[in-house]
This record gives sequence, structure tokens and C-alpha cells, in this order.
Amino acid sequence: MAVELCLLLLLLFCGSTISEVQPIYKPPPGTLDFGFVPAKTYDTGAYHEPGPIGILFKIVHAFLYLVQPNPFPQDLIRKLAQQKFGNTQGDYQKPENVVLTLQAIYYEIGFIVSAALGLLFILLLPLVGLCFCMCRCCDNCGGEMHQRQKKNADCQRSCFATFLFVASLIISVGVLCAYAANQHLTNQVRGAKKLVNSNFKDLKVFLNDTPAQIDYLVSQYNTTKDKALSDLNNVGPLLGSRVQEQLGKEVRPALDAALTMAGAIRETKEALENVSVSVEVLQEGTERLHSNLTEVKTHLSNTLNDSACSAAQAASTCNIIRNSLSQLNINANFSGLPGVSSQLAKVNDVLKIDLSSLVQKGYAAFNDTPDLVVNQTRNILSAVPYIKNVLESVGSNITTFTKTLPVQKILADLTIYLTQSEAYVQDYFPLVEQYDFYRWLGCLILCCVLVLILVFFYLGLLCGTCGYDKHASPTTRGCISNTGGNFLMAGVGFSFLFSWVLMIVVVLTFVTGGNVEKLVCEPFEDKTLFKVLDTPYLLNQHWKNYLSGLLFKNPNINLTFEKVYSDCKENKGIYTSLHLEHLFNINEFLNVSMYTEDVALKIEHIQINLSKIILLDEIGKENLLNFSSSGIEGINFAAYLTEINKSVTKVDLLSFANDLEARADQLPKGALENALKGHANNIRVIHNQQVVPLEQAMSTLNQSIRLLKRTSSELMVKVKNVISAVNAAQLLINNNASLVIVQETKKYMDTIVGYFEQYIEWVKESIAMEVAACKPIANVIDTAVDIFLCSYITDSVNAFWFGLGGSSIFLIPAIIFAVKLSKYYRRMDTEDVYDDTENGNNGYHKEHLYGIHNPVFTSSVEQW
Repeated sequence: MAVELCLLLLLLFCGSTISEVQPIYKPPPGTLDFGFVPAKTYDTGAYHEPGPIGILFKIVHAFLYLVQPNPFPQDLIRKLAQQKFGNTQGDYQKPENVVLTLQAIYYEIGFIVSAALGLLFILLLPLVGLCFCMCRCCDNCGGEMHQRQKKNADCQRSCFATFLFVASLIISVGVLCAYAANQHLTNQVRGAKKLVNSNFKDLKVFLNDTPAQIDYLVSQYNTTKDKALSDLNNVGPLLGSRVQEQLGKEVRPALDAALTMAGAIRETKEALENVSVSVEVLQEGTERLHSNLTEVKTHLSNTLNDSACSAAQAASTCNIIRNSLSQLNINANFSGLPGVSSQLAKVNDVLKIDLSSLVQKGYAAFNDTPDLVVNQTRNILSAVPYIKNVLESVGSNITTFTKTLPVQKILADLTIYLTQSEAYVQDYFPLVEQYDFYRWLGCLILCCVLVLILVFFYLGLLCGTCGYDKHASPTTRGCISNTGGNFLMAGVGFSFLFSWVLMIVVVLTFVTGGNVEKLVCEPFEDKTLFKVLDTPYLLNQHWKNYLSGLLFKNPNINLTFEKVYSDCKENKGIYTSLHLEHLFNINEFLNVSMYTEDVALKIEHIQINLSKIILLDEIGKENLLNFSSSGIEGINFAAYLTEINKSVTKVDLLSFANDLEARADQLPKGALENALKGHANNIRVIHNQQVVPLEQAMSTLNQSIRLLKRTSSELMVKVKNVISAVNAAQLLINNNASLVIVQETKKYMDTIVGYFEQYIEWVKESIAMEVAACKPIANVIDTAVDIFLCSYITDSVNAFWFGLGGSSIFLIPAIIFAVKLSKYYRRMDTEDVYDDTENGNNGYHKEHLYGIHNPVFTSSVEQW
């Protein structure tokens, strides 16, 4: 079956086709979308939650740790498994065998001591019970129906009753634990059928889905093939775009600089025009402003010469105003600024040639690179049909190979085997339930024996406590009290009869269940059990690795139980888990190397000529040189900036007018005041109508001059740099484009080959993680060992002997206290006679006194 399981996944070696070929460096290719491998979800959850009884299981595990705290003896088990014990006594007396035996005893010392104590209990308790019975028949050991009276009798009776009640409670708890464990195991066995069916269902899904997953992997080869053919059919645009992108790193910045310089020429023309107009406006405006301010000063002087200013109240104010008249004058003089008409004329001559249009032609020529590549790569398109046939051949080989595999036959055989196994389990499951019922019934009977003993003890305590009359003498005790004592003795009798039987069951289940927990369940949980199974030459003395020897007939392959289980637990593909690459090699069926070699041969011989691309002709370059010699750098920017930085007038006319009006208000009301206010208003009108436009013209002039200054700064160097960048880009296109083309062609080839490498990597990843995911195999192991053996059976059995054993042990103090207590509840045949003159020490009567006969009984009185 193992070989068939390997053959089932033969196709999964598709991923190793290119794995032996040295990888080629490639840029990240376009990502192909292969979709998702079809897979169904497995239903089985190999995890068991015991519920509230889990607390009891944890207590049992803690007790087992106390009994057996030693770690799992890996080395000891390996040596015991590899050691050969013969049939002769001499083999066991060999030193190495004696050492192994002593090591095993040391490891099992906790179980051995506990089992020895249990055997001692089994042997001694029936013997003690027999001796006790015979002793009481001889009226000894409390068999005599006579009770000595003591002062602390009530205290003793209460203590014995309390101790017996506590012991009975502990026994009751043990019985409940044993019953709960017994019922838990039965419930789990009854519900195991659903879990078994779920595992079989997952195994069927595992078998049925694998062919569809394999077909899906094969079908996705067409996605890769179609993408590669699509790129080959569009080799011109794709390769042209790559070439254009690489050349554009040099070409586009050069053209952008030339286009920027064309914009600077237009801005320079506008700035020169603004300077010429602004200077003319400023010259005319300052002359007119000077004339108006002179006229205002004349009128103000005439007004201040009026006789009204001679008055004492106005003289000082008029003098202040008269002294400030010198401020009414222009500050900036634009009449001496040089003109820019010659520079403007040269720039206009430069603009007669549209440099922007020439640059745009360069852009257009460069953007035609993909079309040039398309026209010069038509020879590759002629090879596309041949390459397509090669790819179709590879795909046909893959499909043919999948059909030659006996997948369907293997699946059919495995399905039949699985169906037969399921039918076998279904047929024998009722028998398992029947035997489990017998087991449940036997365990229930054992629990019932303890319950019967507890009933006697509880009834004895109830009747004895309720019927006890402290005023009654031992010979006159009531019927209820006497019945309670009889119940207690009945419990003692049944305890002696059945306790040793209970302990036999406890010892057997303790030794079995405890060792299974320590030697199977715990090492299985931490995987140390697999490490033992993976020990070289352990399961087969001729095989280093048993699993690889069984599957591949090659025990030297490093295939371990632990790795297979861990991989399946993580739901990896069985290809990865079983290392099937050591079984088959199908490189020949996915040999795409001939395709890649052919594509490389075709593409590497591409010859592309881009000399037709002209970025900027000589006229455009000459135009740039003419602009650099237009003379704008010869403009006297310092003279312009000196006048621009001055104010139009020496004083702010609005401030002067406001101050003049304020001083007029200081004068007496009359013609002088009104005349001065009239002059203030005239000054404001001059400011609004003449100064404000002049300031606006100065702002325009300032912006234009500063723009011209920035443009003219190292203008010749800037133009030469632009021309050098354009020449360098043109040189790259004319002479070095072939190197760029070769590089991009190599990357393009790597991209196409990368599609197939993507497919191979996707196949490998899918095979490793998705195809034939072997989670059901791990689930079967977990179900059989972790759930059925450990969680269902071992935990329940251990909890059962824990409860039953605890109850059996506490029967010993219960027997002692019940015997002692029954003396205080049962009706005695004789009793002590009290005499006030003869009273012993410590509450005892003297031993020579005789008891008085109980009138109810006819038996004679016997002394203690």
C-alpha cells in the first residue's frame, strides 16, 4: 500500500524539472495568476476536550508524576529493543542484560513499589479478615457482648462516628470518580463511530481530490504558455517600451532642459517689453509729478505769507509748515536709466524661430521608439510558430505522462481497500460496543459493591446516631441503635469479603494504564516516541531509516516518522512529507530548456537602428546660441535696482497731507485754516492719481529686472549645458543605443523565461503545501493514539483505578472505626454494676466486679 501511495503522487515531481538547472538572474517578471488549487476542507478535528472530568484526569496525571517522575527513557527503550535475549538463563545473566534489567527496574520503581503494596493489601486483608472473624467467634476482638463503662465514652463514640463518616465520604468520592470514569469511557466508545466515519470521509476526499489537483496543475501550463506567446507576439511594443524607458533616463532630461530654455526666451521677451514700457511710464510720470508738487509748494508758500500767519496764535504753526515744504519733491529719477531696445530687438529675432516646436519634434521622434523597434523585430515573429509548436510539445509530453501513470488504478485499489476497511469497522463496531457493555457492567458491579458497603456504613451511622439514648444502659439499648450497630458490622464483613477483589482490579489497571500513559501517551504528545522509532537500525537491523527503506527500498534516505507526522500535521502535501523526489525524475517531460535556448538565440540577434531619431537639429542649437548672445547680461541692473529701491517722493504724501490738516486744526477758525485744508486735499489727489500708478509701474519694473538678472546670470554656460545634454543624448541614441538594446533584450528574454520559472515555483509550492495535503493521515494517527488510546481509554482507566483504589484503601480505617463504633450502638448481653464505694481510676470499674444479667437474654455473664 505504501508503494501505491507513492505512485499516486508521481506527477507531483513536476516541480523538480527546472530545479537542477542553474537559475538565471532576472528582474521580477510580470506576476502570473494561476488561481487556487482546488481543495476541500477536511472535517475531522483530531482534538478531544474531556469536559469537567478533565479535572479528574489532571489529578490522576499529577499522581502518576509522583509515582513515576522520571523522563521518558529513550536510550533504555532503544537498548532493550536492540538487545537480543535468548531462551537460556545465561543470556539474562550477561552483564549488559543485567544492567538493562536494573535500569528498567529503576525506571519502574514507582510502579513496582505501588504494585507491591497493592499485592500486600490483596494478601493480608483477607487473611486479617479471617483471623478477625475467628477471633470474634471466640468472644475476643470485641466479640463479647459486654461493654465496660467509661467516663469518656460519649467522646469516643463521637470521634469514631466522625472518623467513620469522613472515611465513608472519601470512599463515596472515590466511587463517584470510578463511576464517572466508567461512564465516560462508555460514552466515548458510543460516540467514536462518528469520529471514525469522519476519518474515513477525509481519507476518501484525500483520494478523490488528488487527481483533480494534478489535472489543475497540468492545465495551468497553458496560462504560462499563452502569456509567453502573447509577449512574443508583442515583442516590438514591449521591447520598444523597455528601450525607450532606459534611453529616456538621458533623453527626457535633455529635452526638458531645452524646452525650459525655450520658455525662458519667451519670458525674457516679455520682461524686456515690461522694462521698456515701465521706464517710459515712470519718466513721464515723475516729470508730471515734479511739476504738480512744485505748484503745490508755491501755493502753500503764498498762503503762509498771509497776514493771518503773523498772529501770535498762528506764527509757530505756520513756521513749522513753512519749514516742511522742502519735503514736497520727487525722490527717484528714472530719466537717466539706459534703454533695452537693442536687447529686445535681438530676442525678437531669436523668437522668429519656434524653438518649442523643434523640441516637441524631438519628443515625437523619441516617442516613436516602440514603432521603430516593431519594424525592426519582425524577424522574431517569424519564429513564433516554431516556438509555439515547441511549447505545445512540452504540454503534450506532460499530459501524456500523466495518462501513462496508473493513477486511476491506484486510486481504485486504494478506494476499494478503504471501503473494505470501513465496512470491517462498521461490522465489528457493534461487537466492540457489546464488549464495552460487558466491561461497563463489570465495573458497575465493582462500584455497586462499594456502594453496598457504603450503604451499610451510612445506615449504621444513621440508625446508631438517631436511635442512641445516652440514658439507656448497654443492655437496654433500643432496637434502632442495635440495628445501626449490626449494619456497621455487616459493612465490615462485606469489606473483608470484597476489598481484595477490588484491589486486584486496581493493581492490574494501575500497572497497565499507568505505563501506557508514561510510555506511550506522554512521549507521543511531545514526539519523543517518534524519535525512538526513528532510531537507526531499530525496527530493522539492516536499515538505517526504516520508513525510507519501506517506501523507497533505500534506507539511506533521511525520511523519519517524526518529520512525516509533523508535515502531515501542518497539512503539507504528501510529496513534501514523503520526499518523493527520491523515487522519480521526470525532467525530460518538462524540458523547456530547448525553448529558452531558441528564444535566447532569436532575441539576442536583434539589430535595431535608432539613428533616425533627431532630438534637436542645428537650427534649434543655433537659436539657443543666438539667445545667449542677445546682450541681456549687459543691462545695467544696478542702476535700475538703485532707482527702484527708492520711494517715488521724499515724503509720503498722505502722511504729509494728514499732518498738514492736523496743524490747520490748531489755527483759529478762518480763511487760513480752510486754505491749508484745501492744500491738503490737493496733495491727497496727487498721491492717488499720480504716485500710486508710479508705484505700480515700479513694481512691474522691479519684477522684470530681477527676472532678467536671473536669466542673464551665466546665460552662456546654461545654454552650453543644454546643448551638451542634447548632444550627449543624441550620441547615446546614435552610438550607444545598441548596448542599451542588448541589455533590455536580455532582460526581456529573462522575463519570458521567468514566466516558466514562475510556473515551476508555483507547482513546487502547490505540491509542497496544497496538492494531496496529508492532514487526514495525521488525523488517523491522532485519532488512534491520542484520542482513542490515550484520551478515551487510558485516561478513563486511570481515573477508574484512581477512584476505586482510593476507596479500597480507605476501607481499612472504615473497618476499624466501624468495629469500634458498633460497640456503642449494639445491645449488650451484660453490663457493669456501678458501686459508689468501689470506683476505679480514670473512669474504669474494678475488674473483680461482676456484671448483672440482662433479663432479656439467657446467656451467662462473662468477665472481660
